[in-house]
Amino acid sequence: MSETNPLQRPATRAARLSAVEEALLKYVITSQSQLSQILADEDIDVTQATLSRDLDELGAVKTRLADGTVAYTIDRRQQEPASHAGARAEQQMSRILSGLVTSVASANNLIVVHTPSGAAQYVASVIDRQPLDGVLGTIAGDDTVMIVCSDERTASDRSRWLLDIASKTVSGE
Repeated sequence: MSETNPLQRPATRAARLSAVEEALLKYVITSQSQLSQILADEDIDVTQATLSRDLDELGAVKTRLADGTVAYTIDRRQQEPASHAGARAEQQMSRILSGLVTSVASANNLIVVHTPSGAAQYVASVIDRQPLDGVLGTIAGDDTVMIVCSDERTASDRSRWLLDIASKTVSGE
């Protein structure tokens, strides 16, 4: 939790809810005080009552994970072991991206993904839904997606990863 996060959030309810959801997807959160500390590390001060309302609004519930830990989860997918959830997400991404990504290139901290005309926004939304370390966000046009990464190495690594995902052929599933 001591990683440097270049993402700055406005002091709004929507930004706070987004930060709570992101934390629940990224970390195993076992208590509201732990979640409060993670938010404080991002300069988001929140009362326990507000945090309770936020968790309720997001549909977060305490669930026993596969390893026996009781933690907040947003949906049933969080209950599977991370390796299975990651593999399933990768398969779903592969199914979608293999037919839509025509090229991938990285330059400095950016990745440029080309798609057929009209597919860029859909590809960007698929990427945005994945909690990818080092990916700050996407910008989509008609046939091009720009992915902004935290640094050059991350862009290079994510570029290769995205090309591998888009190149996989998923059969017999």
